[in-house]
Amino acid sequence: MIVRAADRDDVMAICRFGEGQVRAHYASLIGEETAARQVRMRWNETDIAGAVARGWVVVADEGGCLAGVGQCDGDGDEYVIRKLCVHPRHRGGGLGARLLDVLIGQLPADAERVHAEHFVADERAGAFCEREGFTVERIELGVVWRVRDLR
Repeated sequence: MIVRAADRDDVMAICRFGEGQVRAHYASLIGEETAARQVRMRWNETDIAGAVARGWVVVADEGGCLAGVGQCDGDGDEYVIRKLCVHPRHRGGGLGARLLDVLIGQLPADAERVHAEHFVADERAGAFCEREGFTVERIELGVVWRVRDLR
């Protein structure tokens, strides 16, 4: 399994990953209609291609098939993990932590913290964030905002 920076040839595969894996996961948490809207807003070709072009997306590649996707976003001194998703058959083996490590490794050396967000109902994401050193910063509109100190 290789974790690497995504390139433009990965964009459509990432979009399909969102449609296939993320939408099903979100549907179990927030309902089918809201999940479909979230995937359309955050896993579309324009959004993904822009993030890939800025160097903010990493993928876990298993022989040409996506096993996971991570995306960071940032401006100045504020950085947020926007996506961190692992295919169900690869969960529990540390792949999420590897994706996170690569994303954090791409941040500027002087970055002091990174944020992450997940739906309140996503207990698995909450447990992952806790294991990876993120603490709850606030909860609003059904979303848990977490922060991890990088210093």
